[in-house]
Amino acid sequence: MARMSSTPRKNIIFHASKLSAADRESKLGQKGAVVWFTGLSGSGKSTIAREVEHALVQQSKNAFVLDGDNIRLGLNNDLGFSPAERAENIRRVGEVAKLFCEANVICLSAFVSPYREDRARVRALIPAGRFIEVHCAATIEQCEARDVKGLYAKARRGEIEDFTGVNAPYEPPEHAELTLDTGAAPVHESVRRLLDHLRSNDII
Repeated sequence: MARMSSTPRKNIIFHASKLSAADRESKLGQKGAVVWFTGLSGSGKSTIAREVEHALVQQSKNAFVLDGDNIRLGLNNDLGFSPAERAENIRRVGEVAKLFCEANVICLSAFVSPYREDRARVRALIPAGRFIEVHCAATIEQCEARDVKGLYAKARRGEIEDFTGVNAPYEPPEHAELTLDTGAAPVHESVRRLLDHLRSNDII
């Protein structure tokens, strides 16, 4: 990883907003939240996140998807896939998601994020009730069958190292707010369940 500047932290001061969270909620008509999709590659995380984003915006709600591939093409293009770099990838995304949440955006974060510790670290950044972990539960066989990128095949041939589910571990959530059977259920059913969860928890 690239070495960052060593500017002393004592010279950095946090600048608070003039607006309280209640002010933002009142004026914008929604709460900020982080919906954290986790699951194997090909489990439907990005697909469902995009559909939920579309549905929310159609309802005049401010929502935005943070997609794993897109983030690695830009913000995190200096990171690889070792355990340490995966942890740094999720740490950075967690900080970005926190900012979205503070701006009263419903942030839909779609990342494999294979390690429980990394996901717990992001949860700790977000106010209670505003972090919604969504496990996109599909078997590796189901994910491999729908793998349009051919990543599983490459990993099995040894062309990709540290590929989750093949030569790197995945730790499923133990206490996810919502588990979606993305291996069998149609996309529209998963979208409906998530939107219902956001309503019942007073996010929208």
